[in-house]
Amino acid sequence: MPVFALVGNKGGAGKTTLAVNLAAGMARGRRTVLVDADPQESSLHWRAFAPADTPLAVHKATADLDRQVDDLLSEFELVIIDCPPSALSPETVAALGVANLALIPVQPSPVDLWAALRVEEVIEEASSRNPGLRALVVINQLEARTTLSRIMGSALAEVQLPLAETVIKRRAVYRNSAIEGKSVFEAGSRGAAAAAELEQLIEEVSGHYEQH
Repeated sequence: MPVFALVGNKGGAGKTTLAVNLAAGMARGRRTVLVDADPQESSLHWRAFAPADTPLAVHKATADLDRQVDDLLSEFELVIIDCPPSALSPETVAALGVANLALIPVQPSPVDLWAALRVEEVIEEASSRNPGLRALVVINQLEARTTLSRIMGSALAEVQLPLAETVIKRRAVYRNSAIEGKSVFEAGSRGAAAAAELEQLIEEVSGHYEQH
């Protein structure tokens, strides 16, 4: 059963927002739990505001993440881990030790690209301990018609990791729905475009995992 880790090496890349919405989308069809391993506990704060009948469960990561994930897999079909914004943190290292797939959100900026290069090194190291680990870079919070957006694909050629075909665009609905403790899937027509992107990413991520 799959374990996905959302990994980054700097704050502000939209990692937690993507983790929450990706998990919420997957929870509509599979028993899914989001493990909040980020000390900021943003995923847990989101769940505290969410309606009681929200199908997505959110648990705080424990010191023994390996055992926690094993226990959760007896109850859930899919575990998604929201890691701290540091590739070298103990929580990230532990998550990469149990994950089948690391998803790396990257904003279209030089700083994020440099951070992704460090994540690539950490994933390579983790693969020696977890040979089944795969990785996928996701361009996140893309703003259309900017110079950085146009050159993002070629710039990411420096990162020797697979790049998701699906691009997640910057949309106000992500922030607005989070304030309400909701995902974009619960935002009605104003969240339709974002939900469609995430559905496409879910399909791509599932296919990427199943290929391995």
